[in-house]
Amino acid sequence: MPNPRDVVHSDPEIMGGQPVFVGTRVPLYNLFDYLEAGDSLHEFLEAFPTVSREQAIAALELAREAVSSAAAAGSH
Repeated sequence: MPNPRDVVHSDPEIMGGQPVFVGTRVPLYNLFDYLEAGDSLHEFLEAFPTVSREQAIAALELAREAVSSAAAAGSH
């Protein structure tokens, strides 16, 4: 699992504290909004060139892990 500190950062001075990709001002929710709208990862990366493919994939992996952990915790 990727280290969340290498992928996402939250600082009240950047985008009002919204989680953003490390080294950018791109909010994490933009990735999910693009995917939810049916856009591809490639389209997201073209729209936000400061986000690397590795960062986007790592963010998706972190989200998958969080959902899996929450589902496992709820099944006990």
